[in-house]
Amino acid sequence: MSDSDLLYDNQHIAFLEDIWGEGFLSPGGAEEAARVLDGIDVSGRRVLDIGCGSGAIAVMLVRDMGAASVTGIDVEDQVCAAAQARVDGAGLETAIDIRLVEPGPLPFAPDSFDIVYSKDSILHIPDKEALARDVFRVLAPGGWFAASDWLISHDGAPSPEMAAYLKAEDLDFAMASPARYRQALEAAGFGNVGLLNRNPWYRDVAADELALLSGPERERLSDAHGADFISGQIETWTAMIEVLRTGEHCPHHLRGQKPA
Repeated sequence: MSDSDLLYDNQHIAFLEDIWGEGFLSPGGAEEAARVLDGIDVSGRRVLDIGCGSGAIAVMLVRDMGAASVTGIDVEDQVCAAAQARVDGAGLETAIDIRLVEPGPLPFAPDSFDIVYSKDSILHIPDKEALARDVFRVLAPGGWFAASDWLISHDGAPSPEMAAYLKAEDLDFAMASPARYRQALEAAGFGNVGLLNRNPWYRDVAADELALLSGPERERLSDAHGADFISGQIETWTAMIEVLRTGEHCPHHLRGQKPA
């Protein structure tokens, strides 16, 4: 894979960490990453982190939440390298295993994990039904799937505004509706399925992010990441806020439990 094929090359990693905090590549940083697990006890658990990004969440799961072990997987070598460096720097290499994997079925045996976690990365997996079945397979009985993903509010074709936003992102987003996700999780065998709409939260956060990008921080961000790059991000955020405002873009927390 060449740098031009990467979704999250070093430039994007540096920019997203500038917006969301060192080691975090999705909205809300550490606070929102932890909120995905509200009510689930991580201590002493074996955790799979799908789309581990640059590693801050894996470190948080072990150092701050007491996970026994974390296996972090990603499909891009630059984010895996950033994650491994962060794990090494935290001295947690015996508890955290970072693996570069190929897209496709999870390369783990049944019942390998107590928790399967993901923060805004399964957005890039089109087949939500196969994902749900695969997560169910690798979970131990009683284990939890807890994730955050970017959803579209409905099935069928996106609105012109959503299509314009997706074009501005220029990433392989594969958004599913809440109804489709619920059906996929229940069909896979999960119980205690829950979906929490985070649109009201991110609608306000995204407006603050756009104000940061286009306001007094613009000069600093342009110096750090390139003026053209920041201009492009401002266009993307502007398009995103429109579909957040209508509710068509509706990030959710997702969870389900494998029966004991």
